[in-house]
Amino acid sequence: MPSIKPESKISTELRMIPEHLRNELPGYLQELKANIKAVPGQLRQAPAQLREVPAHLRDVPAFARSLTRDQRHSAAVISGAAAAAVALTLVPTTSSAQENTTVAEAPASVVLGEGAGGRLKSLQEQQEAADARAAEAAAKAAAEAEKAEKAEKQAAAEAKAKKEREAQAAADRSKRAEKPAAAEQPKQYPNTLDGWISEAMDIMDEHDIPGSYDRIKWNIMRESSGDPNAINDWDINARNGVPSIGLLQVIKPTFDAYHVEGTPRDQYDPVANIVAACNYAADRYGSIDNVWSAY
Repeated sequence: MPSIKPESKISTELRMIPEHLRNELPGYLQELKANIKAVPGQLRQAPAQLREVPAHLRDVPAFARSLTRDQRHSAAVISGAAAAAVALTLVPTTSSAQENTTVAEAPASVVLGEGAGGRLKSLQEQQEAADARAAEAAAKAAAEAEKAEKAEKQAAAEAKAKKEREAQAAADRSKRAEKPAAAEQPKQYPNTLDGWISEAMDIMDEHDIPGSYDRIKWNIMRESSGDPNAINDWDINARNGVPSIGLLQVIKPTFDAYHVEGTPRDQYDPVANIVAACNYAADRYGSIDNVWSAY
């Protein structure tokens, strides 16, 4: 019997099989080959179908799922038979060089089958990962869409509320406009020294004339003791024919020069006298508050 060089650990282990069993293996092999030939013709068409699968094999899982249960069972039978055939060809016999060639080629077939299975598993894992990423992207897109929808609804609600507030404000303004406006009454002042000073100060504010209530009243009391008809008929002004008159003792030329429009042109009018005198004091001294004696 010609010697066969061991090709793998499997070949070494096969040589340990008793001789009487090894002698029976060729018969078993012939019977197995006959059984393989009896496999339905539709299973032999599977390689042609597999060749139609694209090179990137992205649809391998889908193709596997398209096989019927009988086809999957038959494929499993063929795989088992092929593995058994490879193992049988590794047993040393008195066969011809053709069997030796089969022994040498068997490991390559086994390696090829293992490589295809690994690639198939890798493609399945890649498909599962792609499906997971697609599901995650879909969930994220759904969350973003829900967020955008909520924001849109909130903006619409805020716009509606703003519109309602504006409409209410417009209605309120319309109601107020419909009410007859009350005739504006002029401010009333008492006909007293305090009333005269208060009215004079309001007019002074309109014309930016400075002066405080206390200093105006102090100078009035110093000049006329609060008498609007007071007149000085003995000083130099009186001798010159222009006596000092009124609450703040203003001479005629000064009163005319610093008279403020809106007040009577009368030295004896208490309000007109105060406003003209304070206007003169502001021009010459900066303010009536800076006057402490005859001015």
